[in-house]
Amino acid sequence: MANLDTPVLVLASGSPRRKRLLEAMGLTFTIQPADICEDALPAEAPRALVERLALAKAGAVAAGHVHPTVVLGSDTIVVLGEDVLGKPRDAEHAVELLGRLVGQTHQVLTGVALVSGDGSLRKVVCVESRVVMRPAEEDELRSYVATGEPLDKAGAYALQGEGRRFVVRVEGSETNVIGLPVDETRALLREAGFDPLLP
Repeated sequence: MANLDTPVLVLASGSPRRKRLLEAMGLTFTIQPADICEDALPAEAPRALVERLALAKAGAVAAGHVHPTVVLGSDTIVVLGEDVLGKPRDAEHAVELLGRLVGQTHQVLTGVALVSGDGSLRKVVCVESRVVMRPAEEDELRSYVATGEPLDKAGAYALQGEGRRFVVRVEGSETNVIGLPVDETRALLREAGFDPLLP
């Protein structure tokens, strides 16, 4: 019989990347994607944006649960200069986004939040990585976009997939770029009473 004090984990995301990263920690959890507006507020800074959205996603799902449920929410954005680059609208937009990123260095920010069903737990962290990309011609970008891989990714590329061909190096957490910084997430989960496996 389960211990009533043992927290139950819910992932407020349908992302298969986040699911795999949590599974690699040996955790048991259910998935309940959050349905919230992800638009930035006027003049909202990138770090404030990902922290707010991560908390909003976790909070929206946690509202339907009671203690000892803990909900993990996360949001990842790509930042180039002053611009936040989200997921592409379509293939042409994906080519446009990639065309801006190649040959440049950009930042990837991920907010990770934990919110409990009874509201007693509400924590969020933001992790930043820098990604250096090599130059690339439009034909190569179109060939990559044609694979379909970039169409649901912030910045229109997947570090864990074919998109790695454009990346020279990652400064900071690679799993952050994939969508869930594992070291910081593991620390948050430990604070909440979970026992995630070390890598």
